[in-house]
Amino acid sequence: MGAGTVGKPIIEGHHVTKDYRSADGRLTRALDGVDVAFYEGQITLLIGPSGCGKTTLLNIIAGFEQASSGWVSENGLPITSPHPRRGVIFQDPNLFPWLTIWENLMFGPEVRGEDLAVAGKRGEDLLAMVGLTKFRSHYPHQLSGGMRHRIAIIRTLANGPDILLADEPFTALDEHTRRKIQQDFYGIVARTQKTVLFVTHNIEEAIYLADRMVVMSPSPGRIKQIVDIDLPRPRDILDLRFNDYRSLLFNLITPDVVE
Repeated sequence: MGAGTVGKPIIEGHHVTKDYRSADGRLTRALDGVDVAFYEGQITLLIGPSGCGKTTLLNIIAGFEQASSGWVSENGLPITSPHPRRGVIFQDPNLFPWLTIWENLMFGPEVRGEDLAVAGKRGEDLLAMVGLTKFRSHYPHQLSGGMRHRIAIIRTLANGPDILLADEPFTALDEHTRRKIQQDFYGIVARTQKTVLFVTHNIEEAIYLADRMVVMSPSPGRIKQIVDIDLPRPRDILDLRFNDYRSLLFNLITPDVVE
């Protein structure tokens, strides 16, 4: 779909507030009255400094946590628990080490009782998409870090979700591998036409991937600005317009870090 807000909101946050109480009874507000919409078919990046509530908001959307007040909805229905429609990609690949790559891909569909012929065809297509078909009988420890991250992405897609939620999934990778995985990730998303909510603190990664960016400020977390990324794909990090967005994002985020 690209940049802008064309289309319908698939996920909406309505006055979302989240408080945590420490062991000594003190209350910390992680999110404060967040109103936000995420649109079908877009890649939206949540970006901001540490402590701005990016992951907290993602966890509420995933159904792992509940808002203290306000609520989030998917297609107009309140989100109260996790659901296979919302697939989550974590920071660590979290592959089952005792299962082969193919068994990892088929684990979710089998647990849900899905038709394995349908799931198997989807799994074969996904393996081919990332060029790892010949590794289907390998175990996770036999793959490189980049390969494991590719498998983690397609394992989530093997469950057939409508929405991908990603929580800084490439943070632990070296720069070269990270850039290649970003390219692969965008290619997979473009071909599968998924809606994506992606948390990062990396400005360059955000500009490279995003159709739309939600910039958050910390203490407590609030929406600071929405930025549409109007750049052609594939994106060139040396492009002058790319650098303009880099400067804009840096200036938006840096004052929050300094304060």
